[in-house]
Formats: sequence, C-alpha cells, structure tokens
Amino acid sequence: MAGGGSGTNDARIKTGYHIGEWGNPYEGGGQPGKGITTYALSPNRQNPFAGFLSKGLFNTARRSRNQFLYVVPPFVAAYFAMEWANSRSEYLNSKAGRAEFADEE
Repeated sequence: MAGGGSGTNDARIKTGYHIGEWGNPYEGGGQPGKGITTYALSPNRQNPFAGFLSKGLFNTARRSRNQFLYVVPPFVAAYFAMEWANSRSEYLNSKAGRAEFADEE
C-alpha cells in the first residue's frame, strides 16, 4: 500500500535500513540520524556518591538555610492557629462555654 498503510512495512524502510517504530532510529538496529551525538558511560564506571560528603551535605545545608524564611513562618502561623482553634473548641464544649453561649441557638 502506498502512503504507509497497515498492509506492509514499506513505509518504515528508508534508504535500506529500518528506522524503527514511530521514527525511533535506535529501535530495530537502525542508524541514528546525521548530526546526532550520543554519549554513554558504563554503569561500572559511575560513582553515584562522588563528592557526597564534601559537597552534598554542605550544599543541602546552604539550600535549606536559604529557604528557611519561606518555609518556617507559615508552619509557625499554622501551629498557633491550630492551638487557638483547639483551645477555643475545648472552651466552647466545656461547661462554662456552654453556659455562656446557651442562649444563642
């Protein structure tokens, strides 16, 4: 079929080699296109914890210190709001609170 119909695989053949499913040049043993550079490093040569103690901990501390004023004040405000709400709820459900607001229903 012309135009890449589902009857044949002719639409996927280009200049003598298979370009892969949906144009993926790496699938099916095809060659990558011109001008595409790929790099690879063997998993045996990688060191995922390189510089962790010398750079990672200090970088984490620096970034946390820089975000301190963005994170801590909302949590402090939420804590005090919850403390106030809990104490108010306890008062309103106590004997004195019920006696004070008994006539408002």
